[in-house]
Amino acid sequence: MKIVGLKTYIVENPPPSHGLRLWNFVKLTTDDGIEGIGEPWGVGFEPEVVDNLLNAIGGQYFIDADPFQIERIWRRVYGGGFSGAGKICILSALEQACWDIIGKALDQPVYNLLGGKYHEKIRSYTYLYPPSDVHEFGAMEDAHHVPNIAAERAAAYLKMGFTAVKFDPVYPVMVSNPEQISLESLANAEEVVRRVREAVGDKCDILIGTHGQMTTSSAIRLARRLEKYDPLWFEEPVPPENKEEMARVAQHTTIPVATGERLSTKYEFRELLQNQSASILQFALGRVGGILEAKKIAGMAESYYAQIAPHLYAGPVEAIADIQIDICSPNFLIQESIERFDGFHSEILKEPIRWEEGYIIPPTKPGLGIELNEEIVNKHLYKGD
Repeated sequence: MKIVGLKTYIVENPPPSHGLRLWNFVKLTTDDGIEGIGEPWGVGFEPEVVDNLLNAIGGQYFIDADPFQIERIWRRVYGGGFSGAGKICILSALEQACWDIIGKALDQPVYNLLGGKYHEKIRSYTYLYPPSDVHEFGAMEDAHHVPNIAAERAAAYLKMGFTAVKFDPVYPVMVSNPEQISLESLANAEEVVRRVREAVGDKCDILIGTHGQMTTSSAIRLARRLEKYDPLWFEEPVPPENKEEMARVAQHTTIPVATGERLSTKYEFRELLQNQSASILQFALGRVGGILEAKKIAGMAESYYAQIAPHLYAGPVEAIADIQIDICSPNFLIQESIERFDGFHSEILKEPIRWEEGYIIPPTKPGLGIELNEEIVNKHLYKGD
């Protein structure tokens, strides 16, 4: 068997555009007609550039290759010149597509080829989003930073069946340099968390989803304020590139530290584990290096008693790749979902990802277990505007 075809798509995710406004997909086809799909995330370039990279790297390393030879292909791409994060994102998507092909060729779900089903269902959490009929600018920030709105949204998700919700109570969300957060911002963040905890009681975990906007000392100050509300984790309390400073935060709080969405390959995650910077790893399957690389990292984490909670703010292809790793990993904790995977995440698939009462039900079909609805895809192709 060899790969003979490659096709790419740039798809517009219509409002409210949860999981990004644009998704890049790639489809590989073998000489016996088996198709596999993949999705990169966090490449950091315009969608047309991502599309060109998928074609360039896919054409150079994947066309005429045997999709079963993932280790060999992976090494050729990784070692073919300098490997930056963008290149690993592209590799991740193409590698996902190979696994989809392998599973279909063997008539097995991918998770059965990586150790088999350890979990019967996958616990999931969601961000706090505004109500589906609210699209005003700033509504997303209000859902995270205005105490009564955050509490209302958390209660709404609890009623839907979620047992965990995530939000970033620290304003601003993204900054160029980590900052010492003001007393006013610290106080507001504490009030948001207090109100959310009151709204959901002990029926729902609270996940503090910060984005590396704080200095180490500021993160420690916030953690001390929030410990009494017993969050499940403190995400990216400082920028993840300085793993020693993240370890200092972890040493000064009882809240487990989580990180990983910006990191790639086993090498960067090794440093996290070795430095005890985090006990919850949030790799993204569209960025980490692919499915096999994520499985290696999950295995490394087991030896440190660390857990995995894959990141997701993308389309349904990366989501299903996350789910494949979750199912076969004993140290899986919880999966990020885009609400209940309804809306466009459901519409773009022939059969939607199943979500029931706070849990994702794993697919049983071979490969990744999903198929894009090409008719819907073609109606929402990006037109460059």
